Amino acid sequence: MAKILIVDDSPSDIRFMTDALKGTKHDCVTLTESRDVEATVEAERPQLALLDVVMPDRNGYETLRALKRLPAAEGMKVVFVSSKGAETDVKWGMRQGAVDYLIKPYTPEQLLSLIARHV
Repeated sequence: MAKILIVDDSPSDIRFMTDALKGTKHDCVTLTESRDVEATVEAERPQLALLDVVMPDRNGYETLRALKRLPAAEGMKVVFVSSKGAETDVKWGMRQGAVDYLIKPYTPEQLLSLIARHV
């Protein structure tokens, strides 16, 4: 069982992910604002973060770079979940330190398989 942080500015995307995780033993913490990520990681200590790339205040790449400076995020794995699916987007996300990249749209099975690989 892992604690999973889901950060996406789209409530429907968050609902899709949390619905896919129902019935698993994972606990989900959700955010629609990237500016709240550091405080949430400090308080919740998730093992995995599913992080959208395109968000209004701070994009996923900037958010991941901020998390890398946060002691509470040490050991936490980050997966980008984004509609930006060009090869260059995926490579850039991995260079930022993500352990994986899930391209929207995806199926619940794809999400669960990805999570199983990383927690």
